[in-house]
Amino acid sequence: MSSGDGHQSQALTKPPFTEVQASALVESVFGLKVSKILPLPSYDDQNFHVCISRAKDTTDGPSDYVLKISNTESSKNPDLVEVQSHIIMFLRVAGFPTASVCRTKGDNITSLVSVDSGSEVKNYLVRLLTYLPGRPIAEIPISPQLLYEIGKLAAKLDKTLEKFHHPKLSCLHRENFLWNLKSVPLLEKHLPALGQNRNREIVRQVIQLFKDEVMTKLSHFRECINHGDLNDHNILIESSKPAFGDAVYQVSGILDFDDMSYGYYVFEVAITIMYMMIESKTPIQVGGHVLAGFESIIPLTPVERGALFLLVCGRFCQSLVIAAYSCQLYPENEEYLMITAKTGWKHLQQMFDMGQKAVEEIWFETAKSYASGISI
Repeated sequence: MSSGDGHQSQALTKPPFTEVQASALVESVFGLKVSKILPLPSYDDQNFHVCISRAKDTTDGPSDYVLKISNTESSKNPDLVEVQSHIIMFLRVAGFPTASVCRTKGDNITSLVSVDSGSEVKNYLVRLLTYLPGRPIAEIPISPQLLYEIGKLAAKLDKTLEKFHHPKLSCLHRENFLWNLKSVPLLEKHLPALGQNRNREIVRQVIQLFKDEVMTKLSHFRECINHGDLNDHNILIESSKPAFGDAVYQVSGILDFDDMSYGYYVFEVAITIMYMMIESKTPIQVGGHVLAGFESIIPLTPVERGALFLLVCGRFCQSLVIAAYSCQLYPENEEYLMITAKTGWKHLQQMFDMGQKAVEEIWFETAKSYASGISI
């Protein structure tokens, strides 16, 4: 769900490609013949599910792909997209269920496509990834065990990326990137998008607490590369039905590496907790299960644990404020932009009303129960 680096939202242009134009891109850039193409929902880029037709004598390789066309602002930063693509490939080799990145006819992993709209020429970065099977976890009732596994996955991902090297890796230090949790104070300029109501007042209070109690402790957090968007639509699962009992779910895909940036371990677990709360009928209980999974790989320090509540609140604020602001820019995409808002405001208000101490008690007791072998 990226929204460009810095305050570039006004300058973003979501790609305007039709299905026919997107098919032509796949054929001209990647040399594949398209048999079917369908648009996929997206925040401010454009994605298509592409099925290719094969020659009768070939059955090798995948037949389903995702064409990703970056918005104009992201397309100005090909180094960042290149690093993200290499991370996807690195994680796949390391055993994570990420897509394969397809090469262009010129043996590159991206292609810059220019479109003359009459008044100006706009450039769009184009990539093709293999299509991953599975359903987003947003579509199933999520169990404590699956929450634990997702927490574990988030930690393993960050830990594995400690070994990733690339000559352009420094571009993941994305200054003023709105979706990095460090950028919560930058939400102030977008508060008018909320109108005058209790939601706005809660966000204002979270921002102030964030400045006082999180920004002052950043030097005590352990730095790492964050995926930054492990939401309930970016994690795919497949089920296996045992002879007895309920279906067992396994993660079959990790999507959308566009929000990657340097952050901290505690950022990743906070972001994951927040997104796992969205569809939950018992949202306050979620954090403990995710935290237990994460800490089975990377235990948090007391300072990091102490910041967790405000970091989760901060991510709610980011998601809700940026969505409200983006709806003013792209009203035609409101249904997708407001996915989090359907339950997000309610969950943020509940957390805020309960207070840090009460919420932490639930999270930390639940996490502790896993350590003692009795999960709640």
